Amino acid sequence: MSTTTAPVELAASDLNPQGGVYCPNTLAGMALWSSHPRVFLDVAKTGQAKCAYCGTVYRLKDGEHFHAH
Repeated sequence: MSTTTAPVELAASDLNPQGGVYCPNTLAGMALWSSHPRVFLDVAKTGQAKCAYCGTVYRLKDGEHFHAH
């Protein structure tokens, strides 16, 4: 079951240098101490990623593009 019902909208600047985020994430309003193990989600590859533990979807906001450094 998803922790959040709506996808978590991300700016490109929210992604780490590899183009991803970790879940659980404070951007999704999650209390990090009481959640599932930390997992890396590659958002840059397709523009979104879904956490296998909680089902939270993270996606780039419309018009946002990630450029690797």
